[in-house]
Amino acid sequence: MTGSVTVIVVALAALACSAPERGVRQPARAAGVVTPPTTDTRANPLPETGDWTQPAKDYANTRYSGLASINASNVSRLALVSTFSTSVLRGHEAAPLVVNNTLYVVTPFPDILYAIDLTKPGWPVKWTYKPNPASAAQGVACCDVVNRGATYYDGALYYNTLDDHVVAVDANTGAERWNVKVGDINTGETLTMAPLVAKGKVIVGNSGGELGVRGWIQALDAKTGRTIWKAYATGPDKDVLIGPRFKPFYASDRGTDLGVNTWKGDQWKTGGGGAWGWVSFDPSLNLIYYGTANPGPWNSNQRPGDNKWTSTIFARDIDTGEAVWAYQVSPHDLHDYDAVNENVLLNLPIDGTTRKVLVHPDRDGYMYVIDRTNGQVLSTATFAPVNAVDSINMKTGRPANNPQKHPDLNVTVRDICPAPPGGKDWQPSAYSPRTGLLYVPHNNLCYDAEAVPASYIEGTPYVGMNEKIYAGAGGNGGVFSAWDPVHAREVWSLPERFPVWSGALVTAGDVVFYGTMDGWFKAVDARNGKLLWKAKTASGIVGQPTTFVGPDHKQYVAILIGVGGWAGAIVAGDLDPKDSTAGGGLANAMKDLPKYTTKGGALYVFGLK
Repeated sequence: MTGSVTVIVVALAALACSAPERGVRQPARAAGVVTPPTTDTRANPLPETGDWTQPAKDYANTRYSGLASINASNVSRLALVSTFSTSVLRGHEAAPLVVNNTLYVVTPFPDILYAIDLTKPGWPVKWTYKPNPASAAQGVACCDVVNRGATYYDGALYYNTLDDHVVAVDANTGAERWNVKVGDINTGETLTMAPLVAKGKVIVGNSGGELGVRGWIQALDAKTGRTIWKAYATGPDKDVLIGPRFKPFYASDRGTDLGVNTWKGDQWKTGGGGAWGWVSFDPSLNLIYYGTANPGPWNSNQRPGDNKWTSTIFARDIDTGEAVWAYQVSPHDLHDYDAVNENVLLNLPIDGTTRKVLVHPDRDGYMYVIDRTNGQVLSTATFAPVNAVDSINMKTGRPANNPQKHPDLNVTVRDICPAPPGGKDWQPSAYSPRTGLLYVPHNNLCYDAEAVPASYIEGTPYVGMNEKIYAGAGGNGGVFSAWDPVHAREVWSLPERFPVWSGALVTAGDVVFYGTMDGWFKAVDARNGKLLWKAKTASGIVGQPTTFVGPDHKQYVAILIGVGGWAGAIVAGDLDPKDSTAGGGLANAMKDLPKYTTKGGALYVFGLK
């Protein structure tokens, strides 16, 4: 999506909670037979503390909680116990954090950080931190002025602001420890991702591929904000931090200065490849894992070659940033598929041997299981409707793109699946070691595409594609499903009217939580997908649910509501539903959303009544 959106204040709607009513729509597919794991399959599992200190819950990106006071047998008794208005009406994509009986919330622009005291009646605000980002950043934000949250580490909250600052805030007092500028909004760079903080390093990456930025990821010193290392996604090996340790599994990812040689001329300098998605960390291997974003421009006719290292999964040494391996998921990305989605780190039995893997649900609609020690693809299977990519060659690792779905210059190519938001976008899945299943919020979207010439002007949209996006087969725009990564198959799925743009949460109580864009917060049975409970909220949900233990020793579930992001721009940005090209074409698929929800911005917390 290109451009920015403007939001006008609208009052919140009323709330209603309910257990599932009779006649509720059943899962699209019946539950399959699953043999639960006998050991914990998470990489480097940690003991459950009752806190939620980082968006993904752990370094493995599982979003799994060991809490079980709320379970499949009593979740129908959930009721609203607290709300808090954030005073911002944009897309709320962050995860509420809880540390030492304090709840922390980060808003979209202007990126306010609230600390809420859970020890006092009414849960009052303990302190507020306002970074006051530059207003001009809103004009270069690609896909709403979102913020995907903060991370707690060693007594501080770390997060990014839209205008390219990284801040460290004292968790007890709200005092600013440091504030460092790492990018330039004048070139189109913004920061929307949630940092990963480990081993004294704050890992952050930039957004802005739709404006022709040069993507990067870097590590800052957690105590001072000083840059320790910085790795670009394009350019010569020395800039990408590719050296003697770099050993990709596939031949097409080997060579010297591929970040230059796979581009025409100097196109790599404006080639995109931001790192605005999720970062995982394996302490046992000392490696971080993340994906880079799309190449610029979207019009692939203007950028011949593989366009490395965009749309690529990297493994890097967290201490030095050195690339250890890389796998380009979408060489010469044709459809804005990126590779920024989460990499869930697991230890799974594959062909009779336990392998250290990462599970990656990509925007191309394929679920990848990859050996995280060397980058070998172990299995692939489609989890969403796909016709743009016929198959993945397991010997070369390269996709076989369908030539009939190649966007061409000034020609409209119809019915390409998935659409640019992918079979799944940034919205993170969750993994349960109890069931062995990955719970995936995703899309059912296809599109028509017409490539058009794009000219690069610093800090302005650099896309070159006209798109019209619409719901795929069945007419539902979204799906929530359970996936068996060992056997590479879907176990059950639930259709949703709109793309499921919220994150997922799964607990030891065998309950999975997720939200919908029309404002329902739902709990389903982790084993079979049966709807157990739902609550109607005041706005559509694009946030990440979390759960925690309060000072009263009771378990709670928290979610930020507030429709927005790319999919919700039609509401948050007052886009014209009659304009099928608005919002990068996604407004066409969401034209009915204003009938079902309105703008909002609030924290909701639920507990057992």
